[in-house]
Amino acid sequence: MLKNRLLVPALVGLCLIPTLVAAAASFSEDFSSNPLLHGWGVSGDTNLFAWNPIGTNLQVTWDSAQTNSYFYHPLGTVLGKEDDFALEFELRLSDISTNTATGPFEIAIGFINFAEATSANFWRGSGIDPAHGPRDLAEFDYFPAGYYDGYGPVYPSISPTLVDSDNNFASGFALLELTTNDLFHVWLTYSASNQTLHTDITRNGAPYGPVDDVTLPPSFTDMRLDTVAVCSYSAVGDPYDSVLAHGTVDYIVVTLPPPPVVGMTGGFANGAWQAQFTSRTNWVYSLERTVDFQSWTAVAGPLNGDGTNLTLVDPMPPADHAFYRVRALLP
Repeated sequence: MLKNRLLVPALVGLCLIPTLVAAAASFSEDFSSNPLLHGWGVSGDTNLFAWNPIGTNLQVTWDSAQTNSYFYHPLGTVLGKEDDFALEFELRLSDISTNTATGPFEIAIGFINFAEATSANFWRGSGIDPAHGPRDLAEFDYFPAGYYDGYGPVYPSISPTLVDSDNNFASGFALLELTTNDLFHVWLTYSASNQTLHTDITRNGAPYGPVDDVTLPPSFTDMRLDTVAVCSYSAVGDPYDSVLAHGTVDYIVVTLPPPPVVGMTGGFANGAWQAQFTSRTNWVYSLERTVDFQSWTAVAGPLNGDGTNLTLVDPMPPADHAFYRVRALLP
């Protein structure tokens, strides 16, 4: 799972200047211009998402009768449970109800693993399921009111949820309704120090809630999140629940940890070529070399990051020329 590459030319007798090729960065989206022109994309049913240039927002239909569909932006990094991260957005619903089945199904905005979420085997409504159960999620979920035959009415609820790479769930809960035509501002903040997801909400500028924090249990292994997305999930795998909703999403702010490779420098020392950089804990680093950009060879590492400066050394660089990159992976 390649996260970050830094390429530095190692040419004898020349000054070495690090060049950043890819790095994570926090970002925001206010929809004042077409988001598809600067990093956003649509997967699944493209008719569910539309940029509104007049209202400068994203118009969204959540329809569980359709295929899994996402309005998404890659993070440029991979988040795990040892990372601090946050998501902020505004949401205004014009209508929401159950659809083809009477039980409530969720609308969602949050972090996903894009490869997992777009797999044909990803059934969000199947819950804990070895074959089809969702994996690698950290999201804000809202369920409308519904009804189950033989049970009775189900009230609206908010349930921030994290799912690990092994289909284990951790969820919060609040019997709160996202009332239509009101403006909700949502903050999701995950803290690695206590492995807790905290949710704050305002309605039309006034505090709304509270919502239970989600603290990861010991059984929660880890997660791999690489994309932020507005998610319209299919109800495939859940014959009891459904949702159909319309609304707008605006002012998305994604806060990410520093990239796993920071401040890289490279140069020769006693005939060896070395790369120095600031590492992060929970990442594993290797130094790779190429002379033709056709194939890469690991020449140092793997070495565990510890949050301090690391040095990776190629003890026998080619006499002619070479290019180097640091490869950072989550274990």
